[in-house]
Amino acid sequence: MKKIKRAVLSVFYKDGLIPVLEKLRELNIEVYSTGGTYDFIIKNGFEAKSIESLTDYPSILGGRVKTLHPKVFGGILARQNNAGDVQQLNEYGIPAFDLVVVDLYPFEETLSITDDEQKIIEKIDIGGISLIRAAAKNFSDVLTIPSATFYTELLKLLDVKQGATNINDRRYFAAQAFNISSHYDTLIFNWINDGSINVFKQSISTANTLRYGENPHQKGFYFGELHKVFEQLHGKAISYNNLLDLDAAINLINDFDETTFAIIKHNNACGLASRSTLLQAWIDALAGDPVSAFGGVLVVNRKIDKDTAEEINKLFFEIILAPCYEAEALKILQSKKNRIILEKKSYDFPKTLFRSVLNGALVQQKDLVTEKAGQLKPVTNTQADTRQIEDLLFANKIVKHSKSNSIILVKNKQLVGSGVGQTSRVDALKQAIEKAQRFELTLKGAVMASDAFFPFADSVEIAHQAGIIAVIQPGGSIRDKRSIDYCNQHGIAMVFSGIRHFKH
Repeated sequence: MKKIKRAVLSVFYKDGLIPVLEKLRELNIEVYSTGGTYDFIIKNGFEAKSIESLTDYPSILGGRVKTLHPKVFGGILARQNNAGDVQQLNEYGIPAFDLVVVDLYPFEETLSITDDEQKIIEKIDIGGISLIRAAAKNFSDVLTIPSATFYTELLKLLDVKQGATNINDRRYFAAQAFNISSHYDTLIFNWINDGSINVFKQSISTANTLRYGENPHQKGFYFGELHKVFEQLHGKAISYNNLLDLDAAINLINDFDETTFAIIKHNNACGLASRSTLLQAWIDALAGDPVSAFGGVLVVNRKIDKDTAEEINKLFFEIILAPCYEAEALKILQSKKNRIILEKKSYDFPKTLFRSVLNGALVQQKDLVTEKAGQLKPVTNTQADTRQIEDLLFANKIVKHSKSNSIILVKNKQLVGSGVGQTSRVDALKQAIEKAQRFELTLKGAVMASDAFFPFADSVEIAHQAGIIAVIQPGGSIRDKRSIDYCNQHGIAMVFSGIRHFKH
């Protein structure tokens, strides 16, 4: 055990500091402090020595340089069991420090509230981060408190051990210190890097332990800030698989402006419809695949009203996500204890996606392309009419958010058949047709969207035989002419989007 005799305090936020000062005084720990922190300590009736009294050097450059001095860092970095270090401390009149308490300038908070470069630069901490790193490096002798979030732990430690610490205590807080410093530096790098330095750096400081991962035998964690995306109004804790489905649901619904209801199962839409009323959108979305909808995730882009709530309450589902709820609707939906009810917030998601692969990470730009009518290239003699174009664009939005290989069948802005995650595009199409037929949804006059081009004419032939009258696909195959020729021979309209929407 090592007794704390002397401390350095330098904090930005003073909230919560009074109890720490009271405990330090109770334990007769000598305090050195800087600028505003020193003023705060003295103003509140506590004793402290200024850093300037130690260094014989004033704070300069408007406070940019206060603690950067050998008498401060020597006292922190000195190895107290090293005879040479102790001799130099005595020779130069440097006090040894056992505790360093620092709260960094709020760089992350500043980024969230301003684009003013000069204001952001001034919140890049130099002295504070240096104190943290020095103290953490010398954890064999020094206890590091790198943020006000650790005051409670510090107070408990000081109280239980009466101002003494052991090596495990100091190593634990040193790890916390380097965690904070690495996060801080990552934020600064990602802000200042204009893309010319092609490296992958991410740091997410908020962690949630999940019940388990994809399966009960796997541990699972979520790193992020869910409260920025939605508010949970009711239900059990959100799981790993729930989060994957919610990610798919939000990205899908964000592409629709009309009143739209979608049902997500295993990251894919199994039901989706846009209608003039929310209730009708729900009825038609459910009709697309009422079997798969069981236990699914419901997502909508309008307020949930009482009539719609009464209808969807008849189905067992895990999660519903909406921008808001009528009071009566919310009461109805809360009738199931474990049902997760979420209120979606307006949030700008990152434009970059990453995922772990092998012993590294894949990083890419998010697929933000949503085709418009004017971008489509007609390639057949038969031209798609206005209604068909609307359905083709509708289907293309869904296929963009479906696992490849994917085929989506749509009629009157209703998902009537889907084949997703297949190794063959023909298999995906056959799956979509079979689902439509199983639920007695007619494909006569329906349209088809494919996430990638058709290498052969077999898919359009199968689609035509099922009643499909218009097709949207990216184009780009050396055999495009085969599909075009078949469409011309049978009066089918085909348009090229020029954009492939693989989603693996």
